[in-house]
Amino acid sequence: MRILILGAGGAHRTEAALARAATALGHTARVLDVLGWRRRLGRWSEPFLRRSATGWAPEFVVCTRHAAELDPRWRADLLRCCPSALWYFDPGIPLAEPVLQLAREVTWTFATYGHVVTQFRRAGAASAAFLPQGMDPLRDRPARRIPRRYHTEVLFIGSGQYPRRYPLLTRFATEFRVQVRGPSWPRAAGLPVAGGRVRGAAFARAIGGAAVSLGIEALAIAAREPDGGTSNRLWRVLGAGGCFLGEWVPGIDALARHDVHALWYRSEDEAIDLARTLLGDPARRRRLAEAGRAHGLARHTYQDRLALLLSGQGYTST
Repeated sequence: MRILILGAGGAHRTEAALARAATALGHTARVLDVLGWRRRLGRWSEPFLRRSATGWAPEFVVCTRHAAELDPRWRADLLRCCPSALWYFDPGIPLAEPVLQLAREVTWTFATYGHVVTQFRRAGAASAAFLPQGMDPLRDRPARRIPRRYHTEVLFIGSGQYPRRYPLLTRFATEFRVQVRGPSWPRAAGLPVAGGRVRGAAFARAIGGAAVSLGIEALAIAAREPDGGTSNRLWRVLGAGGCFLGEWVPGIDALARHDVHALWYRSEDEAIDLARTLLGDPARRRRLAEAGRAHGLARHTYQDRLALLLSGQGYTST
């Protein structure tokens, strides 16, 4: 099958992981970098993108949120020619109207958070289901060399525009040696920010240098919805051989089991206690890291996810 992926380009992007997964499944895949071409050509990008998309004659179209920026007139024609799906990764709501319109045009809609699935359904998407992100075996793997600057007890990698993360990180910083990495961290928060956006090999090095990698959901609503969902941080940490301590959300044990593949905390106090226990028990950290990586590779790769998406199925634990 010829699969066209409308989204963003770059080897670190999920779209690239999907293309690799499609090839592994025996398909032919192409990523059309909607985001990049619009930035380079502006309004002149539309004719180029249209010719590139329609000229490739796809048999299935996978859209990420950047496909919502395309001219809906020719995009709708393209999507009527073959089966299609929107896979939405962002936890934020309310969703923009162009994204909701795209969801109404595709055959199936998938989202990585339960509350986003709910909004798609309320907005009239013909089909909306939960589909978490996954592990990319080519990219998500342990680092061979870890420079000293990455060595720390606790690491958090994520975006700083979500204030919900600040209180727990502040507490962790008073108890342990902590590094915070990622974009958009305000200086006023007073957190131990060790660097900005982490991509490519640097991600695996950061995970490898930390005894414990922390997960904190961006929005409180994720902890209240069925199939709350989580970001691809979980799979990237497990793929890089890290020991993951994450926030419990409904349905998370269907992805990774507590004290088998990762540890889940339900309060700030429990997060501190679990981290302290892990730091004093290297064998337990090693066991969790090894089991977590093996679990991800066995059941939670992008190849597994894409097979579900192409058949119009959401994720279930059975």
